[in-house]
Amino acid sequence: MQEDHVHLFLRAPPSLAPSQLAHTLKGATARKAFQRFPEIKKQLWGGAFWSRSYCVDSVGDMSVNIVLNYIELGQD
Repeated sequence: MQEDHVHLFLRAPPSLAPSQLAHTLKGATARKAFQRFPEIKKQLWGGAFWSRSYCVDSVGDMSVNIVLNYIELGQD
């Protein structure tokens, strides 16, 4: 497990752009974190909870179990 990033395994309709999904998830989780822990905003570089970057991969023909195992082991 690496402490500087988060893995999510999601299914989304093809009409939803991965960039929009990442933007929505980051925005919602940052708002919740700042509501619950308002003092952390002062400790963050530029007040941003998440970096602007993200990575999106498709699963292809791998099984769900292979992907979940990869995430649990923290392989990068």
